[in-house]
Amino acid sequence: MIIGIPKTTEAGEHRVSLTPDVVARLTKEGHEVVVQSGAGTAAGFVDEAYEGSGASIGDAARAWSADVVCSVSFPSEEGASHLKRGAVVLGMLQPLDEPGRFPALASTGVTSIAFEAVPRTTRAQSMDVLSSQATVAGYQAVLMAADRLDKFFPMLTTAAGTIAPSKVLVLGAGVAGLMAIATARRLGAIVSAFDVRAEAAEQVQSLGARFVSVEMEQQDSSATGGYAKEVAEETQAKILAGLAKPVAEADVVISTAQIPGRPAPLLITRQMVESMRPGAIIIDLAAPTGGNCELTRADESIVHSNVTIEGPTNLPSMAAGDASRMFGRNALALMKLFLTEEGLNIDFDDDIIEGSVITHGGAVVHPRVKALLDGGGN
Repeated sequence: MIIGIPKTTEAGEHRVSLTPDVVARLTKEGHEVVVQSGAGTAAGFVDEAYEGSGASIGDAARAWSADVVCSVSFPSEEGASHLKRGAVVLGMLQPLDEPGRFPALASTGVTSIAFEAVPRTTRAQSMDVLSSQATVAGYQAVLMAADRLDKFFPMLTTAAGTIAPSKVLVLGAGVAGLMAIATARRLGAIVSAFDVRAEAAEQVQSLGARFVSVEMEQQDSSATGGYAKEVAEETQAKILAGLAKPVAEADVVISTAQIPGRPAPLLITRQMVESMRPGAIIIDLAAPTGGNCELTRADESIVHSNVTIEGPTNLPSMAAGDASRMFGRNALALMKLFLTEEGLNIDFDDDIIEGSVITHGGAVVHPRVKALLDGGGN
């Protein structure tokens, strides 16, 4: 099989889908790998490193016309024009956020596989790009906050007196949230966290943070693949009331709560921002889906009532080297499900394949994406 690695052209995107160590494993197994010239440069992987791993360097047309195209994001217009019928395209394709793009992709005759749709099961953990990239985002969010905050994270005893530690509140204790908690703790902050899922309390406390309890019925996420789900209006009001005091007391709030295929839940109102001390920071990782803060604007830095609200949409790209290494290993694990000595085998009896294929045979086949296209929601 010929595997293509195209260069991502989106502004601010520095990651590459496969790194030289992964390429070496693919070429050792007899696959031909074509890397678009400069595809990995921004992540610290030069063309010579790929050639040393057995790949050949080509232009965009060669990379996009491969039997299997591994891309960080949805194919560009130029990239899609080179796709060949029967090929497999995999990447972070945002099927639930932008379903309208998939009929055109289906018309090219490719089988598209979205990492976002990979089931969150034990067997699929090695393929979980969302978790690996969320790990990077949670880490980078804390560093961004520490860089912008007007005080130290740890308590310091100095000749000029004792400096009190910063208070960090993390909203949402998924992968990104837990990494944010761990990173803020390593930097010496006093950390607390909130999540609607019942199992989150133990996870938060295991990292040495305090769990913020709100008078509400906690969710059992085992039935929703580990994700939180939307809450009723009454529960939403209880959450906002319960978070008002912790938000007001925080020097830093890092919000990570998202619901697949839905707008991000509102957790921080304008009034809550106005209750925070001047100089406080909010890092809203839910900015791509509307933000957890009422004032968040994607990829903008907003100052309101002397509080800074950051809405980054691609923090993993700030650590593109390690983010790409993890992405590539996830991609390799997924490709092993359909790469065989005889060729491509898209086996819909495999639960991971069935759950993650969006287009196949010229049509959109994923049930949730089809429902969205038909106007039926999720």
